Amino acid sequence: MTGLVLCEPTELYNILNQVTKLSRLTEPNYLCLLGIVLGAAIECGRTLTHLTRHPIHILRGGYESFSAMYHFFRTQKIIWMPQELDAFQPYPVEIMPGRIYLGNFRQACDPKIQKDLKIKAHVNISMETGPFFVGDANKLLHIQIEDSLEANITPFLRHLCHFIEVHLELGSVILVFSTMGISRSCAAILAYLMHQNEQTLKRSWAYVKKCKTNMRPNRALVAQLSEWEKVVLGDIVTDILDPLY
Repeated sequence: MTGLVLCEPTELYNILNQVTKLSRLTEPNYLCLLGIVLGAAIECGRTLTHLTRHPIHILRGGYESFSAMYHFFRTQKIIWMPQELDAFQPYPVEIMPGRIYLGNFRQACDPKIQKDLKIKAHVNISMETGPFFVGDANKLLHIQIEDSLEANITPFLRHLCHFIEVHLELGSVILVFSTMGISRSCAAILAYLMHQNEQTLKRSWAYVKKCKTNMRPNRALVAQLSEWEKVVLGDIVTDILDPLY
């Protein structure tokens, strides 16, 4: 099946929720074929491989599986006006399917998103105070650091990892967020993945980058993550001088 790639539902969810100036949901330059039979989808995909340089993604489980997992994306509406498409608001991306989400402050303040994703705990890494779980230290971890090169997240990393671990054991769904969801919250997710999986910054970075393509912890946070890698693995393995970081 050269040119064909099986796409997991969580991958499609994250693709749809990428955002630059506008939500990826408003992107007109793609073709989406929905079918019931996997075999038919593969045959259509094979035909399309001759028309593009890019791989054709076949959704594992099809629409039924995807809509069962993300029912809040379903709609009976067929025709959309351009202004309606531009008004689409992306959801937080999925880091651990159905368990850990990564987003921004606006998403953390949206009651519909909290309900749809069944969010039960927040990790807020910003100076802003959100409307949910205020005063409940069991459900809210608020790490108040600025979005600047002077920010120091290191003293909070052990507690951060413990907080997430406890909620995962309880079966809670967690939203990790910062103001824009690009720097501080991404650094927190990277630190957790390094700790939880005992893996390098490089490997964790590649994983989060696949989930959220515009993630970009600032240089000070990257340096602190490099030191965290030494704490987790006993040595610094990732070369943060690489332009990738």
